[in-house]
Amino acid sequence: MPRKKSLNLTEAELRLMDIVWDKGSATVQEVADALPREPGLAYNTVLTTLRILEEKGYLRHKKAKEGRAFIYRAAVSREQASRSAVRSLLSRFFGNSAEALLLNLLDDEKLEPAEVKRIQGLLKSRPVKEEEQR
Repeated sequence: MPRKKSLNLTEAELRLMDIVWDKGSATVQEVADALPREPGLAYNTVLTTLRILEEKGYLRHKKAKEGRAFIYRAAVSREQASRSAVRSLLSRFFGNSAEALLLNLLDDEKLEPAEVKRIQGLLKSRPVKEEEQR
């Protein structure tokens, strides 16, 4: 039975999305040219990955005014993709508990005093759900 396709971005897909987000729009060749030479990806690999990203809903394409090339444009912003990845992480590893995720991060990371102050300020400014205020 074939494996269910994930809507999450793989590392390779994220590298290509970063290029499209930075450029605004790009052809397959422009994406391939923007990749680091090492390890580098073949044109056909870039094309296949861009098509997969389109199937997942991250990209859209249109035909270039001249030639046969397609121009790819992001259908999802970096922020939307980031939020989706965090929601997936919450669901998969933390039982949809933002508190569990935050506690895990705070236990695992060594924070600078300025970072702690900023986080405290953000937490103080966040509205609290009504049922939690009692």
